Amino acid sequence: MLAFPMASVPPTLSAPDRARQSLLGSGMAVIWAIALAKLVFHIYFNNRYGYFRDEFNYIACGDHLQWGYVDQPPLIPFLIHICRAVLGDSLRSIRFIPALASSLLVVQTAVLARELGGRRFAVLLSAVCAVIVPMYLSNGSLLGTNCLEPNLWMGCAYFAVLAIRRNDPRYWLWFGVVAGFGMEEKYSIALFGFGIVAGLLLTEQRRVFLNKWIWLGGLAAFLIFLPNLLWNVHYDWPFVQLMHNIKAEGRDVVLGPFPYFFQQMLLVNPLTAPIWLAGLFALLFSARLKPYRVLGWCYVVCYAVFFILHGKNYYLAPVYPMLLAAGAVVIESAIDGRKDARPESGRPRLRWLKPAIIILLLAVGGYLAPMVVPVLSPDAFLAYAKTLPFKIPVMEHSHARAALPQWFADQFGWQEIVDETAVAWSRLAPEERKDCGIFAQDYGQAGAIDFLGRRAGLPASLSGHQTWFLWGPRGYSGNCMIVLDDNQATLDKLWEHVDYVGTSAANPYALEQQIDVFICKGKKFDSLTALWPKLKRWH
Repeated sequence: MLAFPMASVPPTLSAPDRARQSLLGSGMAVIWAIALAKLVFHIYFNNRYGYFRDEFNYIACGDHLQWGYVDQPPLIPFLIHICRAVLGDSLRSIRFIPALASSLLVVQTAVLARELGGRRFAVLLSAVCAVIVPMYLSNGSLLGTNCLEPNLWMGCAYFAVLAIRRNDPRYWLWFGVVAGFGMEEKYSIALFGFGIVAGLLLTEQRRVFLNKWIWLGGLAAFLIFLPNLLWNVHYDWPFVQLMHNIKAEGRDVVLGPFPYFFQQMLLVNPLTAPIWLAGLFALLFSARLKPYRVLGWCYVVCYAVFFILHGKNYYLAPVYPMLLAAGAVVIESAIDGRKDARPESGRPRLRWLKPAIIILLLAVGGYLAPMVVPVLSPDAFLAYAKTLPFKIPVMEHSHARAALPQWFADQFGWQEIVDETAVAWSRLAPEERKDCGIFAQDYGQAGAIDFLGRRAGLPASLSGHQTWFLWGPRGYSGNCMIVLDDNQATLDKLWEHVDYVGTSAANPYALEQQIDVFICKGKKFDSLTALWPKLKRWH
């Protein structure tokens, strides 16, 4: 009997093996490794300075869980409440959520590039861009509403891309779910949603409005946002009042067309500008990315609205990952010189550009990283800032007086304020302390008293600023008060006896420093509850 050699049949891969092969083949394993390295980087450097002003606000709001607050929706206070319960109160614990979110944004950007048709280099290039963007590095270093904002915007963009690419309108429901949670994190995502709607209406994708799923997505977003909406209605729209007062006060720096665009480039890293601009023009004009033109129009709408309304320069930052992803796809195609995926059809002569681009981006990103991440001591940073070829942007007029940029300066000086307040507290007799509140002028001072002052035995603070106003006088009569950052003449009108205790020690790096502290006794007003409406400061 003759034996014929049988053709070898490749073994069938199991599901886990196929997933592993796909992960390695697409380059996503490398992307996850980069994201992990970024997470370790942030965790290591996130305790170099001190607690940031806004972090005190989020921590205090997390201690008073509600469906809303004067200056923010409830999601970040809720998350920091959970995070503190699990990880504690250290700087690294407080900043774990932003470090994780900023690292996951690297993966999200790479996934967007892959969904837009990018191969391994486009995926890698988009991820490297997301790593080195100064604004995203800053987001990973401080707790704030900005830290989750890009993730939520790009979550919406991802489901929009899937709905278009897979011709499956059910993804618009998930778009709405993410948008709803985005509204519970920061209201600005409403503009992104508006931009997407405008983009749909301006492109052939407008037919999606005839499908029930996009309307169900809108309903989902509304229902998720509804508790905060009702909270705002109940308190007479605090956030709207806040925004009106800030605009009337003229606190923010207003930029002209060219400075505004230039600062966009600084926030996203000047070296990435050719990439995200290529992505923008490709989304708006190229045939290859025509199905996703809605994303290009969305950027144009967001840019125009923020500029016209004099929004701060970083308000637009969450939108750039999708442009970086699109730009990476375009650049990969330009280098390879092919539209298909066959490696033999590329341009071998230009392949050296790929590692060169990555190395250059990482080098410039490393050079600019100390601008937003506290890798240097304050004195070393001041010396470093002199080497920069541009001036670090100032977003509010009051920030110009600080030696360090505001995002660093507002991490200094708080312990000194608390220490001087503790001196005043120590001068009170035990029976006086039972009815003596500590009144601070802003949420930075008040939050520092609440968080740092616990070690000194200080009670929770009072303030008319932002949400502290809604928490009211906490049952104090006002007959004995420790007051921060006021003047003798004003206090003499309210109390019989006003004693100056001292001034907080100077900190050369702090934005808010040398705060006067007074002990006030013998009220001249009826009650603190009656006086409280006059203390409201929403700005």
